[in-house]
Order: sequence, then C-alpha cells, then structure tokens
Amino acid sequence: MMFLGLIILVGCTMPVQSGTINEEGEWEPDRSIEIIAPAAAGGGWDTTARMLARTIDEENLSTRGFGVVNKPGGGGAVGWAYIHKRNDPHNLFISSPPLHFVYLNGQSPYGYEDFTPIANLIADYGAFAVREDARWDTLDELFAEMRENPEDVTVVGVSSPGSMDHMQFIMFAEAAGVDITKIRYISDQDGGAMTAVLNGSVDVISTGVSDAAEQARAGKMKVLGITAPERLQGDEFLETLPTGKEQGIEAEFVVWRGIFGPPDMTEEQLAYYEQIFKATSDSEAFEKIRKMYGWDEQYMNSTDFKTFLDEQSNDLEVLLKELGFLRD
Repeated sequence: MMFLGLIILVGCTMPVQSGTINEEGEWEPDRSIEIIAPAAAGGGWDTTARMLARTIDEENLSTRGFGVVNKPGGGGAVGWAYIHKRNDPHNLFISSPPLHFVYLNGQSPYGYEDFTPIANLIADYGAFAVREDARWDTLDELFAEMRENPEDVTVVGVSSPGSMDHMQFIMFAEAAGVDITKIRYISDQDGGAMTAVLNGSVDVISTGVSDAAEQARAGKMKVLGITAPERLQGDEFLETLPTGKEQGIEAEFVVWRGIFGPPDMTEEQLAYYEQIFKATSDSEAFEKIRKMYGWDEQYMNSTDFKTFLDEQSNDLEVLLKELGFLRD
C-alpha cells in the first residue's frame, strides 16, 4: 500500500546554541524555552505540552519561562524537522508513538534516534470496543472468530493504516494468533469512526481508553479489552475494563508521551532538563493534572526512555514489515 503524506526533506542542522555554564559547572539556558507541540491546539501533544509548561512555571522549577508553540503538519514531521534543523537546546518537543510510525512508514526522515530522549512523563492506553449489542463480550471471543475468518470483521480507527490505532489492534491480534495480513482496517480521520461502530457500519473500534469509556459509560458500547498491562486504577468504571493480558493475550501497548531535545545536546544540557522534568513529574500539581486527564504516571529518565523506545521500535518494525508498511 502506498502512503500519501507530507515528506520533509533532510537538511543540514545549524550549530547548537550554547546557553551558559554557571559557577558549579552546570549548564543553564540563556533565554526562555520553547516546547514544540507538533500538532494543532487541542490534541494530546498540545495538552500535555501546555500542562508541563504551566506546572514548571507555576511551581518555579526553572529560572526561565517555558512556552508552547504549535507546529502542525505531516503527522508531526513538520515540528520534528524544525527541531532538527535548529539543533538548539532551547527548543524541545513533546511526542508519542507516532514518532515511530511516521518514520518507519517513510513519511518523515526523522525518528526517535535523530533526537535526544530527555524523559517520559505519562502513559495512556488504547481500547477495543464494539456496539453494546455486538455478539462478542470479550477479546477472546472476538479473536477466536477472527482466527477462523479474519476478513469477516471490520476494524476502524482515526489513524492511517500503519499508524497507532491500526497497529495497537494488530499487536493484540497477532499475539492472539490471527492472520494480521487479512485484517480489514478502515481509517476514518474525519471524526466518524465512533459513529460507524454505533450505526453498525463497522464492527470494532480501536481507540483511546477515554474515548471508548465515554461511550461505554453511556451504555452504547462494550469495551472488550484495553492495552494496559494491568487494570486502571482511580476510577470505579475504568477499573472494570479488562486487559488483554488477563484474557490470555500476551500483548500490551503504551501510548507514552515524553520530551525530546535536539540531536546534539551535551551531557550538561541533558542533566539540566532531566532534573526539571523529574521535579515536574513528582510535583503534587502535576499529579492533579494526571488525575484530571486520566493519565498514568510513567516517568523514565533519558537512559531508561531510550531503552524503552528501542524495544518498542523493534517490535513495531517487525509487524510493519509483515504488513508491507515498512519504509524501503
């Protein structure tokens, strides 16, 4: 299948803008910090970036202000190209699994290895839901039928084929023994995915937990399973949603959101930001924000975050290759 999307050409990076070194030998920024949200206002990247910036400023965690700049386009590729070209430690960006997908399917020349992972802050999860009167009550029942006739079930998501909604379903179907090359996935990026399930046009939606839970709370849908490693806590309804693992499906998919810097950050620059984002994650103010948005805490420092990204990228590369979506 051919992917149509914005291709960002690789250009030469500019020299790193230095900042200052204080008397203790620590790096400090010499002006305010931009957190780039590589999407329009209102989405997950934008919300996370703004909540981080607000917490840092209100809790006085930095001597410099943190602001958010939106650079939408290309599924994130426009913002990543901006960061890579400037190569300035005063410019950071928020990202999540599309940083893998857009690179691996050839829509951007930049992947996570082209930047400096600073810290992961939160985890969100996906969900697989069907209409309330659907014939399946569990993921096990759904995948049992799909092992026999995978083409008889239609799956819808907001993301394009080979991207997040599609691939989180593929990961679970593959672990359940379904022939993933025969799964019928429909991309509806115009906001009609949920409606298509509710009116019976398609069978299953692959989406975020919060979106599926909203319809399930209203009695319109059943959530067959979520991609978290264990049941979610802190909300009586969310605690009722079963994981794939408890249904015998050895798969999980974390919708992480983390902070990255430009490619050529020094150890001193990285240390400065790691300290700030760890303090942000540990703050009571950000804990309240996590609860407000239903985000799980999943802080990882730069080293742990890089290891996690390596592992997730390797898993996704195998599946994308099997589906024919891997870049040449």
